[in-house]
Amino acid sequence: MIAEDLALLRDGLTRLQRDNGFDVVAAVDNGDALVHRVLEEQPDIAIVDVRLPPSFRDEGLRAAKTVRELAPETAVLIVSQYVEHAYATELLADGRGGIGYLLKDRIMEVDSFVDAVRRVGGGGTALDPEVVQQLFARGRAGGPLEQLTPREREVLALMAEGRSNAGIAGELVLTVGAVEKHIASIFGKLRLPPSSTDHRRVLAVLEHLRHGGA
Repeated sequence: MIAEDLALLRDGLTRLQRDNGFDVVAAVDNGDALVHRVLEEQPDIAIVDVRLPPSFRDEGLRAAKTVRELAPETAVLIVSQYVEHAYATELLADGRGGIGYLLKDRIMEVDSFVDAVRRVGGGGTALDPEVVQQLFARGRAGGPLEQLTPREREVLALMAEGRSNAGIAGELVLTVGAVEKHIASIFGKLRLPPSSTDHRRVLAVLEHLRHGGA
């Protein structure tokens, strides 16, 4: 399911998903239609623009939240023109997986975007690197983030984006075992309980960063 008001981008997203093996059950241009068609079609995932008619402010976000309430089995991937930290935080607040927030520019990185769609549709998370960087930048001076080594910070950033251990290993050219050791060290330094569930692990990290390492 796609909700995007610009016809050209809506059609482009539809073709992109179909070319990569997805069945697009509907493509709509407003939030009300999104909610209606999600309840009717029950898609695995909805790709939603933050700003939809009529005011082009946060109609897409509000429709996405309604979808999460009425059809919790449908994952939601929000796309936005800009990093809007409050929106990302609001979407993460329910503590469940199957959620993503990416800048529209990422759509041009086809392989990464398709991977994010699959990850979110499978119950995981996908946060734009720019969102992650802003969360890192909000970390309090002297907080536990400063205890991390440069490599651990790289691993943590990829964790926060929603990458799996194997994905992190591939990105940083490490073994999965080395990634697991780095993650154990990160959790120890940040005083976070380990979790075998990827999205809960990501949410725990983001919650910690959101409060400036408190």
